Amino acid sequence: MEFVTSADGTRIATHTSGTGSAVVIVNGALSTAKDAAGLAEAFAAAGLRAVTYDRRARGHSGDAQPAEPEREVDDLAAVIDAAGGAAVIGHSSGAVLALYAAGEGVPMTHLFLSEPPFRFGENPHATDLAERLQAMVDDGRHADAVVTFQREAVGLPEPFIEQFRSSPEFEHIIPLAQSTVYDTKVTERTSIPSPAMLGAVVPVTILCGADTMPFLAASARRLASMMPDAEFVEVRESAAHRVDPHATARLVAERLS
Repeated sequence: MEFVTSADGTRIATHTSGTGSAVVIVNGALSTAKDAAGLAEAFAAAGLRAVTYDRRARGHSGDAQPAEPEREVDDLAAVIDAAGGAAVIGHSSGAVLALYAAGEGVPMTHLFLSEPPFRFGENPHATDLAERLQAMVDDGRHADAVVTFQREAVGLPEPFIEQFRSSPEFEHIIPLAQSTVYDTKVTERTSIPSPAMLGAVVPVTILCGADTMPFLAASARRLASMMPDAEFVEVRESAAHRVDPHATARLVAERLS
């Protein structure tokens, strides 16, 4: 594990696997760098240098308030800079953050967006959700923040939430409660991708599993239609909003070779 320092002084924990061209992996909601270990290993096996990192307020990374999307853009920029330049692959809300960063001018050699959950202004969550989540975290109600995020921001059905809440994995997610504020704010800020995001001056490949949630498939295809220079690729091996490491590594390596 190594650390890079973001613009506001926050230390961001990174992990590097393999050698070759660098690819920074940006995780989705309620996950840490550890959750991308399988993808990182597949990249390394494909001859790439995979860089995973704990997004702020997660894992071994710090967090300096207030919780604003710009801080996460700075974090990603610091990780890319420390890698000496890199391609970026973001999954789920990590894809939204990665495209937002590209629109803000963060340099990257190629951008891979895996099932980004853009709402395009439709069915938005409550405008006070981030504020309520922050209040729960400040009051020490971390479990409530995680559940509320799953219910209102992600839109998971109640039976799934209750099943997850009673599972052993839930205890490992509770410490990530503060990160729900970041994910809520970044997806709220970018519900309708800005002209800068849609015109990002970097090669863009949009990835979507062949068997995923209809909302995510529709979002990926709609984004591709709005970015005429972007490449859309259906990844048959990826399913249920999970990235297939080897298929994804092969696709990325082919485009970076």
